[in-house]
Amino acid sequence: MKANSAKLIVFHPSINKQGSGTISASPRIWFLVFLSFFTFAFALTFFTAKDNTIPTTNTGSDNTAGKSPIPASVFDALLHYASVNTSTVSSRMSAVELNTIATVLRRCKAPCNFLVFGLTHETLLWHSINHNGRTVFVDESAYLVSKLEEKHPKIEAYDVQFTTKVNELHDLLEYTKEQIKGECKPVQNLLFSDCKLGINDLPNHIYDVAWDVILIDGPRGFSASAPGRMTAIYTAGVFARSKKGNSGKTHVFVHEIDRDVERICSEEFLCNENLVETKELLGHFIVEKMEANRFEFCSVFDPSSSPSTSSSSAV
Repeated sequence: MKANSAKLIVFHPSINKQGSGTISASPRIWFLVFLSFFTFAFALTFFTAKDNTIPTTNTGSDNTAGKSPIPASVFDALLHYASVNTSTVSSRMSAVELNTIATVLRRCKAPCNFLVFGLTHETLLWHSINHNGRTVFVDESAYLVSKLEEKHPKIEAYDVQFTTKVNELHDLLEYTKEQIKGECKPVQNLLFSDCKLGINDLPNHIYDVAWDVILIDGPRGFSASAPGRMTAIYTAGVFARSKKGNSGKTHVFVHEIDRDVERICSEEFLCNENLVETKELLGHFIVEKMEANRFEFCSVFDPSSSPSTSSSSAV
């Protein structure tokens, strides 16, 4: 009888199969591998996000140091006035005059429409104070307008060729009185007017703007041959009386109102009845819009009266 022999087969655990370079592992080993990977990924994400939430402090060498939180117009104005020796600028406004205009601009409902006759030492200041509104400058010098636009392209400015002269004041006033019901009406669109004192060569859209504040600080008026501000004051008076929109009042400021042209034309076209205050050399008028069938600038006019140097509270 043939004896039965039992054979014992033993399996040795190994991650390498014979004749193969691939990895073979039990489910438990794979679970540990994936658990370690996701733990590492979670930790990396957590600490990276935490680092990003830590506020950084800008230094002079930081790339974001050049990004100013203030409007560009304000930045330019601050830089300008910090670098200019104001003691050499004889035509600049006083602190009292500046504050008077700035107070009105601060109270003006945005967007405020601000028209300025004359490019002066205060040009960047007016543009920056009214940075939420629209500020337009009008000047006699095409060169100065060009240089301003080149250096500050965001500023809106136009040049106008003034054909009047200071020594023609009384003749121009007589002419205007004769044409009060014609070309020189107090209520009209000056774009289509031939009145000698009306500015009609600005871009068309300027005549459609409801101006809230108008400042007259130009053109030149210090000599008999200078253009004078008759045209600017008359135009401001017409703009105010022909104003469109819901707001029927326009603040008009006349600088250097102590001079004959500024004083007489203000009496004629802005009217003493509308004068609310005089601060040093600055006259402040509030002019209301007028019906088209009216043919006089002032309801009461006393040629002997003039703007008082004493100030009253603004309306």
